[in-house]
Amino acid sequence: MEKKQKPDPNVFYPILGYKQEIYVKPTIKNPNIIVGDFTYIADSDFESHVSHHYDWNGDKLVIGKFCQIAAGVEFVMNGANHQMDAITTFPFYTLEGWDMEPPEKAYLPLKGDTVIGNDVWIGQNAVILPGVHIGDGAIIGANSVVGSDINPYTIVVGNPARLLRKRFDDEMIALLQQFQWWNKSIDEINEMIPLLTYSNIEKVKSEIKDIIESTR
Repeated sequence: MEKKQKPDPNVFYPILGYKQEIYVKPTIKNPNIIVGDFTYIADSDFESHVSHHYDWNGDKLVIGKFCQIAAGVEFVMNGANHQMDAITTFPFYTLEGWDMEPPEKAYLPLKGDTVIGNDVWIGQNAVILPGVHIGDGAIIGANSVVGSDINPYTIVVGNPARLLRKRFDDEMIALLQQFQWWNKSIDEINEMIPLLTYSNIEKVKSEIKDIIESTR
């Protein structure tokens, strides 16, 4: 059956009549949150899932295209970190009435931007800690706590999150990172859906090789 309209990454609600799932990009107000097309969350408000994201740190949350973010996922930013190389970890400088100027950033445990790749599936109630980089195609298990970088096309679970397995062999992972289906046009992706959702991975690998070769 032919659809009446193309997918639109700028609509709030991608499911007609259902408001507990949103495309994230068009809802973002914070300039330090950058999200790609068609990434969605199973909630009606994405930014409430980003905590301790304070302007003075300048850290960014960057999420790619076509990511799938389940309910209850939390992105914890650098403002949650406290100074750990002194007698106390108490953040006097953040609270009214205490005689302390903010320390230089070099003395704070800042871990940089949090960067999530494309086509990443983050399971329900997972927590992504500051400065983590998650590669394209990774799967984060429900209730996992991710405190270190995750390689592309791997599955991680637990607290702390640990590698369960690779999704594909190294050749297929390399092909997918070269192929980057998420950067194709909507029309191209629509035509590729049978390929993208086919479970015979060896056949898919062969076809992707042919497509890449034909574009050289």
